[in-house]
Amino acid sequence: MSERKPYPSDLSDEQWSLIEPVITAWKDRHRSVSGHQGAYDMREIVNAILYQGRTGCQ
Repeated sequence: MSERKPYPSDLSDEQWSLIEPVITAWKDRHRSVSGHQGAYDMREIVNAILYQGRTGCQ
């Protein structure tokens, strides 16, 4: 995956350091039955949710 231009809604490193342990703990408790690890970086998923929240569905 190529690097993308950051958006104003993206998490800062400091914000991510607060959220990442919670997401990691959740993922550890909710492992995939098939063992699938996921195709996308969780930080990018959170950034996408924040972007949608900021801009709305257009």
